[in-house]
Amino acid sequence: MPHSMTGFSTAEETIPPFRAVWEIRSVNHRFLELSFRMPDELRAIEPECRSLIGASVSRGKVDCTLKIAAADDHAEPGALVADTVSALKALEAAVHKAFPDAPRLTVAEILRWPGVVRGPQQDVATLGGPVLLRSLGAALTAFGHARRREGERIAELLEKRAAGITALLDAARPLLDGAQARYRDKLRERLERLDVQAEPERLEQELALIAQRIDVAEEVDRLDGHVAEIRATLARSEPIGRRLDFLIQELNREANTFASKVQDETLTRTAVELKVLIEQMREQVQNLE
Repeated sequence: MPHSMTGFSTAEETIPPFRAVWEIRSVNHRFLELSFRMPDELRAIEPECRSLIGASVSRGKVDCTLKIAAADDHAEPGALVADTVSALKALEAAVHKAFPDAPRLTVAEILRWPGVVRGPQQDVATLGGPVLLRSLGAALTAFGHARRREGERIAELLEKRAAGITALLDAARPLLDGAQARYRDKLRERLERLDVQAEPERLEQELALIAQRIDVAEEVDRLDGHVAEIRATLARSEPIGRRLDFLIQELNREANTFASKVQDETLTRTAVELKVLIEQMREQVQNLE
């Protein structure tokens, strides 16, 4: 099944006295672009992380974040930084001297002040690379499931629109021969209104040439063929985004040719509806890997 290029997942691992949390999120991109945010002390495992993700993802802008915090049962209270508290107190006194009616700082506001609380010392460099890679693997598995679910949803939308195109083409086929005849009759009526006498043989030659120019049977067959190829591509078990993007371009090209050639009012409406469906498919295909 196709995979979407957009997805999100998390995985958490407790490695006493730490708690490691991986977050993976991705958006559309022409190629594979990986970025990592993690403590500098753990940058040594980044190449292995890149290899692990690159083996599962072929396209998309993927952002990976590793957050390290104290485990709940190893959390230690922070300590006040006396110098910072004293400086803050002096600053508050100066403000109240200038503005006596100003409200006092609350305890919560003081504790949130930058530099007031010093957290416990944590040496994240002691974390084992294999454990973090295992946790990343779990996040990557969940990430793959999320992308597949979204890909299945997109495939259903594409199939629905492909069925709509097929229905339009099936309805248009019986009108093709009649459209040429109606256009021939319309030209004859115009000549009669203009009271123009044309040589019968020359008129038939011109009408035959015009009939060839407005004949869209070949375009209908090609559109049908592209839709069949899109359906076959959706059944593949490999990245299909680029192939579908090319097929949608071909589909759009044939629809443009169809629209430029038809002269019948009903077929003109069909051309408009075709282009609407194709544009909707193009937007969805942009999300596929």
